[in-house]
Amino acid sequence: MAISLVQRLTHHRRWLLPASVTGAVLLALVAWLRVGSGRAGGGLGPTETVGRRTFAATVTAVGAVKPQIGAEVRVGSRISGRVRRLRANIGDIVRRGQVIAELETEELDAIIGQRQAELDLAEARMAAVEALSPQEEARAEAEVARFEASARLAADERARFENLYRTGGASQAELDAARERAGVADAQLVSARRALDLARTGTQEQRKQVAAERARAAASLESARVERSFTVLTSPIAGVVASVSTQEGETVAAGLNAPTFVTIVDLNRLQVNAYVDEVDIGKVAPGQRVSFTVDAFPARDFAGRVQAVYPSATIQDNVVKYVVAVEIADPYSGLLRPEMTTNVQLLLEERAVLAVPARSIRREGGETVVYVWRDGSYQRRPVRAGWRDGAWVEIVEGVREGERVLRDPPANQPEANR
Repeated sequence: MAISLVQRLTHHRRWLLPASVTGAVLLALVAWLRVGSGRAGGGLGPTETVGRRTFAATVTAVGAVKPQIGAEVRVGSRISGRVRRLRANIGDIVRRGQVIAELETEELDAIIGQRQAELDLAEARMAAVEALSPQEEARAEAEVARFEASARLAADERARFENLYRTGGASQAELDAARERAGVADAQLVSARRALDLARTGTQEQRKQVAAERARAAASLESARVERSFTVLTSPIAGVVASVSTQEGETVAAGLNAPTFVTIVDLNRLQVNAYVDEVDIGKVAPGQRVSFTVDAFPARDFAGRVQAVYPSATIQDNVVKYVVAVEIADPYSGLLRPEMTTNVQLLLEERAVLAVPARSIRREGGETVVYVWRDGSYQRRPVRAGWRDGAWVEIVEGVREGERVLRDPPANQPEANR
């Protein structure tokens, strides 16, 4: 049994030794073929064919959760006074129009009473004018009628004496007296008519004056009532009370800046402000998809979309950055809160571009260059680089599809910035 086992092992070794040698030779041949196909002459190293690749680039930024415009409101007082009652506390949920605080109203109530008295006085004067004006006009009209009758009588008398004087029945003195009485009657009639006109005009002016006084008194009363309404502070939006700056019993003084009582935030109207480096801001446009995470929920990805790119820049640590407003697409109620730090990825559109390995690019003499195998030797070729996706870089111009570039340019050349 032992002899047969030894014979079997000897028999297998005869076959294993040639097989292992053959495998080693094949592996060496494959490696030689790969190196040979990767080298394009000159012994400078492997090459890479310029071809098209699909770039799905992203822009990474750090941001923060912020309330949307109009979603954070500081409720303040437009008038000065002492806080009588404060009906809000931090964390309270408030609805739109809900009373937040009340100020004392005694002084304003007194002013309203004074303005009401002024309005009542103006209305009394208007009533007096409306009652007396018709009587004055009636008296003036009666005087005009009386003097018209006197003037007609005097005119008839003058005409009669003129006829008598022509026939010798009246003397010159009697005629002159009749003419004088007629002239006086005419003058009295003119004066009465002027008095009637003045009465009518005066009545209109008095009506205008008392109407203006009444309107001014009514406006003053309304202004006092409006000012009193400022003593009741209501919430302009629905949200959560984020901070309280004034307490009951304190006296607030309204000046150029209204004193803030509470700050209310609508947690259902949040956005993400991503701070994008100026190098990448040219790639960002409204409508692009966004993915972000927050430190409070690192395992959850939130989706969004670029809403706007702010035109003004901010400087952080001597780096120019632009704010990109991101609209949150996923439900986030109860999860996200203002000022949470976010890690944002802006997903740019996919592009099919000519690309070469990033290690093939060098920066020499102020130019971005690659080494192209052509006509049996390497040629230094200036290129214009574009986007970068991992280990590959887009070549906008300088090389054509199908050309071969040196994967590792000469070591004595400075490397390009990566």
